[in-house]
This record gives sequence, C-alpha cells and structure tokens, in this order.
Amino acid sequence: MLVPQLINGLTQGSIYALIAIGFVIIFGTMNLVTFAHGEVYMAGAFAGYFALTLWQLPWYFALAMGMAAGWTLGFMMEKVAFRPLRTAGHMPPLLVTIGLSIILKDLVVLCFGAENRPVPSVYDQTVQVAGTQISVLQILLLGLAGFLILGLRLLIYGTKIGRAMRATAQDHEAAYAMGVNVNRVFSISFALASCLGGAAGVMVGMYYNAVYATMGEAAGLKGFAACIFGGLTSIPGAILGGLIIGIVENLTVQYIASGYRDIVAFLVMVLVLVLRPQGLLGRRIRVV
Repeated sequence: MLVPQLINGLTQGSIYALIAIGFVIIFGTMNLVTFAHGEVYMAGAFAGYFALTLWQLPWYFALAMGMAAGWTLGFMMEKVAFRPLRTAGHMPPLLVTIGLSIILKDLVVLCFGAENRPVPSVYDQTVQVAGTQISVLQILLLGLAGFLILGLRLLIYGTKIGRAMRATAQDHEAAYAMGVNVNRVFSISFALASCLGGAAGVMVGMYYNAVYATMGEAAGLKGFAACIFGGLTSIPGAILGGLIIGIVENLTVQYIASGYRDIVAFLVMVLVLVLRPQGLLGRRIRVV
C-alpha cells in the first residue's frame, strides 16, 4: 500500500504546492503575507463547481473559470484593499487580509449555504502502472499542476512582466527608478497568485467531489505552511514543501491514524524549521 499512498500524497501535495506558490509570489513582490488566499482558493472551487454542475461544462472550462475567478478576485483585492495601505506598514494590510477572509467566507455561506456541494466525477477510470492501480484523475491533476508550474516559470523568466516582477522583488525603489511600473507589477503578481489558488480550488473539488464554504481554512494554512517549510521566497521550495506535506499526511493516514495527519505534517515542518530556520531551499539573510 506504500506506492498508492505516495501517489495520493503527490496528488494532494501538488495542490498544496500551487497554493504555496501563491504565497511566495505575493510575499516576494509585495512583502505581504495574505490570510485571504485560502478563500480565493475556495472561490475558484465554487466557480468550477458551477461550471461542472449548473452549466455542465467540461472540466477544462471549469478550470479556466476557476482561474479567471481567482485572477479577478485577486486583482480587485489588491486594487481596493491593499494599494491604499501600501505605506501603512505591515500590520494594517495583514489585518485587512484576515477581515477579507472572514467576509468572503461568510458571503459564500449566506449565498450558498454551509453544507457540502457535490461535484460530479470527471474521470472514474484507473490504469495499471508497474502493478499499481492509478486513477486517471490523479494523472490529470498531477499533469495540470506540472503544466501550471512550467507555465509560471516561463512567464517569470521569459517575459517582460516576469523580469519586472523579479526586479520588483529585489528592490521596489530601484525598479521604480529604472522605469518599472511597480503598481502594475503588484496588481499582476497578486492576480497571478490568486489565479493559481483558483486553479487549485477547482482541482481539489474534482479530486474530492465536493466543495464547501470553509474549505479554504485548512488548505490556506497548509499552503502557507508549505511556503514556510520550503523557504518563504523560493518557488521550488514551495513546491517541495507542498509535496512533502501531502506525502506525510497520506502516510500518516495509512500507518498511524487519520486523526493525526495534521499533527504529524506540522510536526515535521516544525522540526525542519528548528534545524533550518530559512526553510528547505530558502537563503539565510544576514541583517546588519
């Protein structure tokens, strides 16, 4: 049963990795930690749910709608809630993210209720690989996660906006002095991170066949944990952290008990950070 649990862990961990990458992008470019990212993930999941159930669209349209919902919500949040507070220090924007998290979650509860909403199965088939039965849906989700991560890398390292994002992440003021539209970079970075969160929401809805209003709480926390685990400013670290947390959770369910999955996952994270405070792939910064 080890190999199936490893595959389950990789599938679940790839979703955590997409959420964690969103945290890295936002913190890297804006030096901001947002606690509303889990609710953006939930909004994307509901957009995919409506596409699959009400409009009975194919899964790829549902994924596109979830990503569009995340992008739009992230763009609006940066414009309305964070841009006016950019010079107010770290605490006011942080408190705003907590308030936005509560508002978004309660709005969904008021509009659609707090109960689970069933999502129709996308693929029920399995294939046999090296003597192990693997769900076609798991292969699809792993492929989608890899495709999105590869696309993000190409955007960051192969486009003009990607260069502007990297310059802004290194030094806001120097990038502005060199002609970079920092406000535009902030908006696109926040929207891009939210787009990945929306995609993760659709993927988890298809994987577990359910969406609900509070689904962003645990997912956002684990995505943030994966981000810290791997290194707060490292995208490869966020990917590695998400995969490790997903694998540890599933192995805990298999060999210990399902009630300990969160305890063991976070315990591993704490132990790693005690031994390596900058995270697995993070860099130690000397403050003078």
